[in-house]
Formats: sequence, C-alpha cells, structure tokens
Amino acid sequence: MRKTFVEKVFSNKSGKDVRAGAIVSVEPDYVMSHDNAAAISGTFKKIGVSRIKYPERVVIILDHEVPAPKESSAINHKEIRNFVKEQNIQNFFDINHGICHQIFTEQGFAMPGKLIVGSDSHTTTYGALGALSAGIGRSEVAAIWATGELWFSVPETIKIVINGIMPKYITPKDIALYIIGKIGSDGADYKAVEFSGDTINRMTVPERMVLSNMAAEMGAKCGYTPPDHNTFDYLRGRAKSEYESLYSDEDAVFSNIFKFNVEDVSPSVAKPHTVDNLASIKDVEGTKIDQALIGTCTNGRLEDLRAAAEVMEGKKVKVRTLIIPASRTVYKEAIKSGIIETLVDSGAIILNPGCGPCLGAHQGVMAPGEVTFSTANRNFKGRMGCRDAEIYLGSPVTVALAALTGEITDPRRES
Repeated sequence: MRKTFVEKVFSNKSGKDVRAGAIVSVEPDYVMSHDNAAAISGTFKKIGVSRIKYPERVVIILDHEVPAPKESSAINHKEIRNFVKEQNIQNFFDINHGICHQIFTEQGFAMPGKLIVGSDSHTTTYGALGALSAGIGRSEVAAIWATGELWFSVPETIKIVINGIMPKYITPKDIALYIIGKIGSDGADYKAVEFSGDTINRMTVPERMVLSNMAAEMGAKCGYTPPDHNTFDYLRGRAKSEYESLYSDEDAVFSNIFKFNVEDVSPSVAKPHTVDNLASIKDVEGTKIDQALIGTCTNGRLEDLRAAAEVMEGKKVKVRTLIIPASRTVYKEAIKSGIIETLVDSGAIILNPGCGPCLGAHQGVMAPGEVTFSTANRNFKGRMGCRDAEIYLGSPVTVALAALTGEITDPRRES
C-alpha cells in the first residue's frame, strides 16, 4: 500500500514505516508560539529542566494583544522577553512585526516536507507551502521545549479536489466557506486535508494560505497543498534551510475524497454563530451591519487589501471599517502601492499589524446587538468581545462592498 503525504512525513521523522493510526514520537522541525508563550514558560519551568533542548527550533511571535492594551498584557510580554533572553531564543519577533502565521511564512520557516507545530489552532496555515503543520496545546509545546519531541497519532487524509476557473468576485475565502458549509465544522476532525485540483494549481501561495488556514475550521489536524513552482518561487531567497518536497502517492489510500467545481460557488457567507452555517450571499443580502473588518491571519495579505481597495476606491464607507495588514511588510507594500491611501480616503481605519479585533481582547469590540461583517476565520459567540453581538464571515470583496452600502450586498448585483 502506498502512502499519503502525512504518512511519508511521519515515516521520515520517526525512521519507521508508519501508516494512519500509528502512534509515533518525533522531533518537530519548528515549534511556534505567540503571546501564550508566557503561560507555556511557566509550565516549562515546572517540568524541572533549566534549558530548552533545541532553542534554534523555537519561534515566538507577539501578535495577539499588540501593543499591550492593559497592564496584565504588558506583564505577559515582559515575561516572554525575559524568557527569550534567558533561553537565548534567536527567532523572536516583538510587537512590531505582525500576525504569527504571516510572519512565520514571510520569514521562511514554513517549507515543504517540514513538521511544524504551534500553540495556535491556525498553525495549519503553513500547509499551503507543503509543510505538515498542526496546532497543539500549551503543555505540549512546553514538553517539546524540554525534550525536543512529542507523540502523534498519524491522521487519515481527506482529499479535497477543486476544479474550474474562479468566477468574477469569487475568492479562496468563498471557496473555503463553501467547503466547510458542505462537509461541516467537524467533517475533518483529526484528519489531514489535502487540497488539489486545477483551481488550486492556479492559486498563489497567499491564496492557498486561506484554504490551509480555514482547514482548522473543519476540524482538520493539518491542511496541505502539494508544493509546485509557485511554492518554490515564493521560497526562493526566503527558505531558512534546505527542504524536501513530499507528495502523496497516486494510489495512496484516502479516508474520503470530495470533489467540487468552483464554478458552482457563489459569494459565500457564514452566518452567526458557526463557520459552517453557510449561506449564499443572496440569502443574507440586505442584512444591516454596524462594522466591517478586513484583515486577520486569513485575509490580511496584500492581495486582500488590494481587492478591498479596488471595491472602495473613490467611495465612502457607511459603517465603522477596520483594516488590519497581516504584517509590517504587507503594510509597507500597501503604502507604496497606494492601497492604504485609497482605504484611508474611503473613511476606513488602519490598525497596526496584529490580531486586533479578531479575538476580541482589544480594538473593535462590539456592543450588544451590533453586527460585524468580517474576513476572519471564526464567528463564535463572544469571538469579538461581546456575546450579544453577531459576526458574519465573508471575503475581502464582499466585506468591502458591505462597508460602502451598510449592509451585506451581492457584488454581482453591483457590477
């Protein structure tokens, strides 16, 4: 029997011939954490070891509450900075860089064939570059810091095949919401998801990152795209080390195969309060909103800001509109290209790169009864700081248009 991508990675890392369902103990190539590194360091110290075994494999990126909005956040950041110095961690990115998943990718840590773990559920993002990347718990991160290894149950793989040319106004976010709505938020629980098909082949790395990021919202342990020339071009001059691209064998055994035609996808919206509460935009058109949010680790890249600016150019927003570049690099490029000026002229508010409103800890918190239309990846009750508010999810195109009209609007009707 031939192997899937994940079976190959775990076989390589363990030095054994393993299949789905096997339990293996392996050493990840990188382990990422963010603001929760302070809590992790506390657990690490309780283990009884004084030094991180492989500090060169540790990546810490402050992004959730940046700059610190309250004293407890500032203390948290201070503890992390002190721990970084104490442990001589070189891969540390302070509050001025951006969202962890964007920074990790920009800095070349995400590479084909690598095993990457992180104390954030959307660590799945790095699968867009052909890595096996999975979110794990804080105690597991502390264990890796101490021992360099962790045990895994090798997951089965679901193959998602997407073919066809993306219609106008359809983006990878629409595709992701559509798929999650079809297979459910638990449709890939503790499974690997492999994205393939000619639609995927035509996508850029940033576009593929949307799908891998949202794989977490269907319960996936990881979301993988087979690396190709787009991947290699992106990594040229960026990759931190040599890497080996791994691919599922043609006759590999998948637990399920889903096939989609992208031409069947309309602008998609996830209604409150679950990501799989799918609606075609025509079914929610006219829903009034109080706030629009464009950004986050899902849709804060340059392509996303450009798409929003094209919709908003020469027009004025009718609701509070928050724009969050995913990183300082994205922010600078958006300034140079005139995107930021267009967005500012429309009346939008530009926030510093970071997670910001997405988690509801600070920035853009809603009042009871208010509605936000967001490009983020989650819309659970209380996600943006208020349990009595509602969050709808959509693409940068549909959210930008709603910011102008004050209600969810079908872009096809406006063209």
